[in-house]
Amino acid sequence: MHKAVLTKELIKYLKINPDGIYVDCTGGGGGHAKRVHENLSEKGRLIICDRDSDAVKRLKNLFGSYDNVDVVNSNFAEIDKVLDSLAVKYVDGLYADFGLSNYQLTDETRGFSFKKNGFLDMRMDQAGGITAYEVVNSYPKETIANILKKYGEESFAERIAEKIVKERIINKIENTHHLANVISGAIPKRFHKLNQHPATKSFQAIRIFINKELESIESLLNKIDKIVLKGGRVAFISFHSLEDRLVKDMLNYYQKDCICPPEFPECCCNKVSVFKVINKKPITPTKAEIEKNPLSRSAKLRIAEKLI
Repeated sequence: MHKAVLTKELIKYLKINPDGIYVDCTGGGGGHAKRVHENLSEKGRLIICDRDSDAVKRLKNLFGSYDNVDVVNSNFAEIDKVLDSLAVKYVDGLYADFGLSNYQLTDETRGFSFKKNGFLDMRMDQAGGITAYEVVNSYPKETIANILKKYGEESFAERIAEKIVKERIINKIENTHHLANVISGAIPKRFHKLNQHPATKSFQAIRIFINKELESIESLLNKIDKIVLKGGRVAFISFHSLEDRLVKDMLNYYQKDCICPPEFPECCCNKVSVFKVINKKPITPTKAEIEKNPLSRSAKLRIAEKLI
């Protein structure tokens, strides 16, 4: 079963207005949405988005009986269009969990994890887009290496890319176990970490690339100042440094009341502080939560409040 992470902390810091409108940008298994909905009155409203059609089906089954819940099959990068379609101009709060759901990880047909063998798909939205199979079997060596470095921060990117290209000449790399074995073989055994599979970073990188995850996060962050009401809060749960850095940098930018170069004698940028960052350091799971759900160990929660 899917276990939502940092749920107590999310509810605490969102400071939910029972009559307000809230957006769950990444519905997933519905764990966060269930707790948020429990804090809403009949006048309140919850809008749940997910780009994964399988997740949307589950969410509609979970919340279909509630008149104050809307489930939308959409990428959160298009949050402004989603709200327009529902005739909603402003919301009282918004949150997103950028991690994969356990449903996605344990379904071998999705190809997200090497723990179960399945076709190399990795698409969150299976209605279109390129698959991991296409990237691994047709992209140039240099491009694969760049993907692994940029999105996985993989130190052995070139070695892995070279191994992939050599292997695919002999046999097409069609499934997750095959790719994981190729990657493991490209990394010297002395660099294999005790509690992390050698292919972890590469699988992450390919998944982020084909789903344009960082671009989607950036698009969402660029829109929150226009849709969240004064006093409303936004919350974001990240699972790796690239996501967390995007969230941290953007929230800090929103908080600044001047972006002029330090050598300028006086401010001339006319920027105003739009959000106040609530937690300077990210909130992380407790030891107790990590023991119950080891997948939560890398989660980081950041919150900000709209000032104007």
